[in-house]
Amino acid sequence: MDPHEMPLFDLPTDTSAIDPYPFASGLGEAVASGHMAADWAEALAPVEGELIALAGELETRRASGEQILPAPGNILRAFVRPLAEARVLIVGQDPYPTPGHSMGLSFATLPALRPIPRSLKNIYTELHEDTGAPVPVHGDLSAWAKQGVVLLNRVLTVAAGSAGSHRKLGWEVITDTAMAALAARGGPLVAILWGNDAQSLAPALEGIPTIESVHPSPLSARRGFFGSKPFSRANTLLVAQGAAPIDWSIPVIPPRN
Repeated sequence: MDPHEMPLFDLPTDTSAIDPYPFASGLGEAVASGHMAADWAEALAPVEGELIALAGELETRRASGEQILPAPGNILRAFVRPLAEARVLIVGQDPYPTPGHSMGLSFATLPALRPIPRSLKNIYTELHEDTGAPVPVHGDLSAWAKQGVVLLNRVLTVAAGSAGSHRKLGWEVITDTAMAALAARGGPLVAILWGNDAQSLAPALEGIPTIESVHPSPLSARRGFFGSKPFSRANTLLVAQGAAPIDWSIPVIPPRN
């Protein structure tokens, strides 16, 4: 970078090795610290014990030298906005395993990251072709979350450099309960399920309109993701349920949280 050029985004200070897990003492702590909306805490109350146990396991792993992603304050990011405001659910697998990438929302990245991961780049290509929105210059999807798009990974943490390493650690119980709460609440709601892992959850979302296609990964995007028009289709389904559509465009400067 030219020494006279200012960066477009602030680079956050990494304190992930020392920050406490905001759910270590339970859901009340997560709500009080602003890491979870109160109605999500109510929905997840049946699995509060499992969440506390997860915090203990993560702390043990961190103490042994494992780098855990994303940063503790971002792990519950999908639950910051109220459940009552949810309009679209987009299910991912687990966070990006490269330090500096994941920020707690499925498919999203920290705003300063370059280049954008290939799956997200493919999502942006389809977004442009589907809606005409400009191709975003960063990977922060907070603008979607603020409109009620629940960007939920099935597993909310990962060990740095080891994709899928925290599967079966216990997160599936938490996120299954979250999706059950969405299904029980009902519409207006649309679920976007990309890839076999996400589509396997469709029975748990019975009664919720779903949009399904292959995953946007470079390995599969050309086999049915491109041209699937998930964004315009989601808006059509929302309007049919009496809800406002999502503005899928991504601002050049991400919203402050």
